Amino acid sequence: MTNRYTSCGVGLLVCFFATAAARAADDFAIRDGDTVVFLGDSITAERTYGKIIETYTLLRFPQRKVHFVNSGWGGDTAAGGLARLQRDVFDKGATVVTVAYGINDIGWGTKADAEHRQKYLDSVRGIVEQCKARGVRVFICSAAVTATDPDKSENEFLQQMCDEGMKVSTSLGGGAIDVQRTMRQVQRRIKAANANVTDEKKKETLHAPDGVHLNELGQTAMAYAILKGLGAPRDVSSVTVDAAAGKVAETTGCTITDLAVDQDSVRFTRLDEGLPLNFGLFGALRYRFIPMHDEMNRYLLAVKGLPAGKYEVMASERKVGTYSAEQLAAGVNLASATADPWQPGGPWEAQAWLVNPLTDARNKAVEPEKFSADYLAQHPNLEAIAKQTAGVNAAIEALQRETAKPVPYSFVIRRAP
Repeated sequence: MTNRYTSCGVGLLVCFFATAAARAADDFAIRDGDTVVFLGDSITAERTYGKIIETYTLLRFPQRKVHFVNSGWGGDTAAGGLARLQRDVFDKGATVVTVAYGINDIGWGTKADAEHRQKYLDSVRGIVEQCKARGVRVFICSAAVTATDPDKSENEFLQQMCDEGMKVSTSLGGGAIDVQRTMRQVQRRIKAANANVTDEKKKETLHAPDGVHLNELGQTAMAYAILKGLGAPRDVSSVTVDAAAGKVAETTGCTITDLAVDQDSVRFTRLDEGLPLNFGLFGALRYRFIPMHDEMNRYLLAVKGLPAGKYEVMASERKVGTYSAEQLAAGVNLASATADPWQPGGPWEAQAWLVNPLTDARNKAVEPEKFSADYLAQHPNLEAIAKQTAGVNAAIEALQRETAKPVPYSFVIRRAP
């Protein structure tokens, strides 16, 4: 027998839980219409953590039109950021700016003294005061963690100086994000895993060989720390189906229609308000050390009341995985679930795999703009180049948003053969 749940109760449940999801989403600091500027040194200029934050925002809040600008410069300090604030932040139309300095301010530790601490703090104060005066929401970040032992670096000069900088910001009404301590938690997980690895070349790390610059895993950890500081919500969306009763029990951040339950399967259509972040082939391996998956990327499905046994989960004809009735009753996170590690799992992950290269392309296309005023100062077509660059940026932004836009997915939960 098939039960179809089409009563107005679904609409009431969807309305209630969508309101709750909207309240959670409102806690995220990046809002519709914002222009977000990443201000910092070479770690910022590499663009990787900024691209992750950009892609996360596109997928998780596809209805928000947000522009992202990278204003990182290699070798820069907080004083340098203050000096170029007008050109690289305000002239870009910033409404939000994250500021990440510290390691160059103390000369990679060679100038860790009172004089350089004070220069850093004075510069942070100047950045926050000028941002506040122009209505720009500013977040002072502690510097990225270095490759020192995470159990011995808590009281090092860099952390203490950054702590003071964050206090300066909050005392002036600005924001503060402790990147170092969050990244240090990731370092401790890596340290524990490395304890069982004898080959030094196979040990995991967040860093390049210099112990300061970040590799891809380190950049992901920094993005995770900043996203947490910006208030990234834990859940993307969730649905609970009561198969025994033939009804939708609960939804958050999504709408469920066309529910059909019979002896061997559950079927429905799910339209989400946002989608989870995914990195591409083997990208989920980063979650071994960085708990994005559990803390800000939960795309949940629960089906209660199924007879005992194993069940396949399909979404728009893509196999997501096989789960027991007990697992489905408890709820599973399908954000990065896949039946084939060489292919994206659900259609939401497939969309994310395509948004990532678009984010890469946009950042690559606009990167020359940062240098054009210096490199092309005497070029007769500088204005035309700038205009065309802006057009390319706008076109790729539109394509990013179109690709990230949620569409209805047809779910089938059926007995595994």
